[in-house]
Amino acid sequence: MPSILIVDDEESIRHSLEGILEDEGFTPTFADSGEAALARLSEDNPDLVLLDIWMPGMDGLETLQKITKTKPDQVVIMMSGHGTIETAVKATKLGAFDFIEKPLSLEKVLLSVNNALKVNQLLIENRALKARYAREHEMVGDATPIQQLKEQIGRAAPSSAWVLITGENGTGKELVARAIHQQSGRAGKPFVEVNCAAIPEDLIESELFGHEKGAFTGATQARKGKFDQAHEGTLLLDEIGDMSLKTQAKILRILQERKFERVGGHKTIEVDVRVVAATNKDLEEEIKKGHFREDLYFRLNVVPFHVPPLRERTDDIPLLASHFLRHFCLKEGITEKTVTPEAMATLAGYNWPGNIRELKNLMERLVIMTPGETIDLINLPPAITCGSDLGPSTTGETSQAFQLNNLKEAREAFEKEYLERKLKANQWNISRTAEAIGLERSNLHRKIKSYGIELKNE
Repeated sequence: MPSILIVDDEESIRHSLEGILEDEGFTPTFADSGEAALARLSEDNPDLVLLDIWMPGMDGLETLQKITKTKPDQVVIMMSGHGTIETAVKATKLGAFDFIEKPLSLEKVLLSVNNALKVNQLLIENRALKARYAREHEMVGDATPIQQLKEQIGRAAPSSAWVLITGENGTGKELVARAIHQQSGRAGKPFVEVNCAAIPEDLIESELFGHEKGAFTGATQARKGKFDQAHEGTLLLDEIGDMSLKTQAKILRILQERKFERVGGHKTIEVDVRVVAATNKDLEEEIKKGHFREDLYFRLNVVPFHVPPLRERTDDIPLLASHFLRHFCLKEGITEKTVTPEAMATLAGYNWPGNIRELKNLMERLVIMTPGETIDLINLPPAITCGSDLGPSTTGETSQAFQLNNLKEAREAFEKEYLERKLKANQWNISRTAEAIGLERSNLHRKIKSYGIELKNE
């Protein structure tokens, strides 16, 4: 049951509040001075504090100031028999939830206490949701390409520059956009996402700019668009390469003038929005085909980011797999599962054409469908085991290294397979592969020659 600390130098007040609060199911505790209240708060965490203003020694306002400094989330209701509007305003500015005048109305006390506890519960739930949301949208990875991307985000996010994010489907372009927003000065403002490819052509203007009542059939009331909703925040235009040339022209105008008109309206609306665009298309190629405006491309491409595909950051696969495994076990409320080393090696050897999204979906499926607490090779789908460089082959055989009885030969066979897989993941680029596996380029070159590995052009 909720605990309430009553701070008042008058014993009669403490006694009367004790009776009414206990009758309502609360647990009251007491302090007869500001100093005693601070001492109790250093050892206890009451759900609410009822604090008198006029007390000998440290008064209530000074006590409130110290409470909010050391415990900013503590809910405090002030009480006073000499209340004035000025005192009430000062208490509120210092962080008090409410101000109750003496002589106390018990109904007023209970109403204020219940309201304060409800608001506090909402704040607790909101913080928990934000923390969970942050975990779900965390950029996970230690591989060199993702570390470089994080560093670039850290440098660019605090600026007001427009950003263009490119990368294959499923690589996490939205996570990059959210990271940019969270590390910018707009973090406390809205982050609004628009999937340009998912909105029908005849509705995208209304979606982006809003519309007035009667602007078209079905527009029964005025509606704010995404630019309105993202005011002072960040707007992600996802899959911007699928936007029509007509809408591109309007987007360009907004970026230049920072104002627009709603569909069917004549009033000019000014907005302060940071636009982040994302696409899986080669926009320079789309410009050549006449499908994308060159001036819009140059306007958006102030700070370009490229999100690497998962095959270029294979060292992150075990980390990502474990991250998703914990996430979905927690979400489904089941005991956390583990992946055997053989199964994890097979996951790391797969090419992942669907990138992180494919890996995330697979881990969710394995959490739900694997009966035991251990995920082994037998639990992986054939597309993974047959498509992996380290998993079973189409003939059911395992890696060549496991077929050998001599440890030295097995180690060499494994090293050759490992280097071939890493070279393939890095498009057979020796310098990039050497950096990814922490090996000197000259040393890697010698091993390639020693093992007779054939470099391919993809």
